[in-house]
Amino acid sequence: MAITEPITLSRNCEVIQIPSGTRAILPTGTKVRVVQSLGGSYTIATGTGAMYRMDAQDRDLLGLCSSVTEAVTHEEAFEPEMIWRQLRTVYDPEIPVNIVDLGLVYSVEVTALEDGKRDIEVRMSMTAPGCGMGNVLKADVEGKLSRLPGVNKVRVNIVFDPAWNPGRMSEAARLQLGIELDFGLPEPRKPLVTFPR
Repeated sequence: MAITEPITLSRNCEVIQIPSGTRAILPTGTKVRVVQSLGGSYTIATGTGAMYRMDAQDRDLLGLCSSVTEAVTHEEAFEPEMIWRQLRTVYDPEIPVNIVDLGLVYSVEVTALEDGKRDIEVRMSMTAPGCGMGNVLKADVEGKLSRLPGVNKVRVNIVFDPAWNPGRMSEAARLQLGIELDFGLPEPRKPLVTFPR
C-alpha cells in the first residue's frame, strides 16, 4: 500500500506505539498517514514522525476496508498448512514482510489430544532482543492460530537463542528488502515443524 494522504481522526483511537510497544490514545483531530496495511492491522504515522499500530477494528477511522478475510472456518478439517497460512498473515509493523518469511518462526509443534483437539506451541524470535513489539506479535500469533478448527490451546514462546539474523529470511523477503547475503551469514534455515503421527 502506498502512503496515504493525511487523514484526520474523527474520534479518539487506542494505538500501540512503535517500536516501544506501549499503548497510547491518539485524540480526535490527529492527522495521520497510513504507511503499511498488512495482516489486518495498520501502521500509521503522525505529522511528528511518530509511528503507531492501529487494529483492524478502527479501520473505519481511515476510510479503509479490511485487507484480510478469514481464511478458515470451524467447519473445515484441520490441516497443518493452515498454521502456515495464518502465520503468514502476521507482520512486523515496521517491515512489510510476514514473520515466516522474516525467519522469526523457529519451530511449530502440534500435539494431538485425546479428545481430538490439538495444542500448538510456537517458538519465535524478534529481529532485536529489545523489540517492544514482541508481546504484540505474540498476541497476533496466538489469536490467529486459536481460530483454527480443533485447536485447544496456543502457546507462543519468544526466544533469542539462536539470535535472529538476516540469514534466516526467505529469499523472497531478502529480495523485497534489498538484502544480500554477501557478508558471511548462513543460508536461511527452515523452521522445525513437528506434527502428531
